[in-house]
Amino acid sequence: MSEPALHFASIADIGALYRSRALSPVELTRSCLERIAALDTTLNAFITVTAEQALRQARQAEDDLHAGVDRGPLHGIPVALKDLVETAGIRTTCASRILRDHVPPRDAALVRRLSAAGAVTLGKTNMSEFAMGVPHPDHGQTNNPWAPARTAGASSGGSAAAVAAGLCFAAVGTDTGGSIRIPASYCGLAGLKPTYGLVDLTGVFPLSWSLDHAGPLARSSADAALMLDAMTGQRHPASAQLRGLRFGVMQASGPGVEPDVSALFAAACQALQAAGAELHDVEVPELELADAALLNVLLPEASAVHARWIAERPAEYAAVTRQQLQLGFAIPAVTHVRAQQYRRHLTRQFLTQLERVDALLSPTVAFVAPERDPDLTGTQGALEGLRTGPHNLTGLPALTVNVGFDADGLPVGLQVVTPPMTDHRCLAIGAALEGLLPHARRHPSLA
Repeated sequence: MSEPALHFASIADIGALYRSRALSPVELTRSCLERIAALDTTLNAFITVTAEQALRQARQAEDDLHAGVDRGPLHGIPVALKDLVETAGIRTTCASRILRDHVPPRDAALVRRLSAAGAVTLGKTNMSEFAMGVPHPDHGQTNNPWAPARTAGASSGGSAAAVAAGLCFAAVGTDTGGSIRIPASYCGLAGLKPTYGLVDLTGVFPLSWSLDHAGPLARSSADAALMLDAMTGQRHPASAQLRGLRFGVMQASGPGVEPDVSALFAAACQALQAAGAELHDVEVPELELADAALLNVLLPEASAVHARWIAERPAEYAAVTRQQLQLGFAIPAVTHVRAQQYRRHLTRQFLTQLERVDALLSPTVAFVAPERDPDLTGTQGALEGLRTGPHNLTGLPALTVNVGFDADGLPVGLQVVTPPMTDHRCLAIGAALEGLLPHARRHPSLA
């Protein structure tokens, strides 16, 4: 396998090469580090590259595998971590000036699980400041591998760009209103927001503790499933037979949906029907209230996290981040409580629909990657998260998969939502859909 092809191989294929001794974890890790050095000046995907640690982990993985110690599918696989996930002895900045020198004494729970699975950590990826959706000027925006003049997405954009560009094979992101799924959609990836609470968030800096999720970004649903297994310490292999599955189609059109997004979503639905699935139109009452409810939960919780720093060190925040955090202090407690009440109502509505169908489908985002990340509290920000945010409120597993490219060659995502704790079924449906759309499996060409 040529070196460029190697960087876009599946995790399973890399594992097979390792175990046949046709490829060395050290060799592949060194090649990934060289690729980061060559491309990251364009992408701005990494804040910290941990080359020495990565090579040390790769040597250990190689020694283990040669000695017959096999820790599973992720053993020796190069991955990356969003820079709000604590790493012992390695700075965790949250892409902020406030934490620019913060070096945690211990690893986050999910990092300990990835280490136990033998993964090789290449470094910490760029993100919006404190995951609020706006890059700090010290770090800047992550650029999209498909079109570097456009964003890779906030706030897990560094993780998405690194995977899409072949700098690593999977990455950890976090999602509070769509921040795994939106960058994954913009970069042509599979990105899963797991069931709320499935992935342990101990050691992950919070944005909004009742909405936060951590999950995998990968180039396929199958790779994302392997990453999820490692992050949870559980293995739940699943496959999906599309014939006879019932899908509820929702929000397929509406304000701001670009024609190519609508067309590619429709083509994916037609492919599911041709494979024997049933499609039914679905509508969730009062869904239009979800964006306001999300902000009325998120902003006060974020403000509570940052109360001391926003009082003592306000100038160290990016201006828009500071403004968003200050908004949270102005939201009345009654408004926050009503948002939580609506949240329960919305969850019941979705669960009722999921008693009638096996999964819900929608476009992930109404449009392809824009030039700049929209403000979280702005009109375009609301439109961007219109289809992702509701599932942070409900906590349901939600996956985006790539279903093709628009006329300018930019990726388009489709979102799959399934009942609570059916994350592997959700990923299996994603894998089956990806199998129907081989034209969607291309990779960006970066010089």
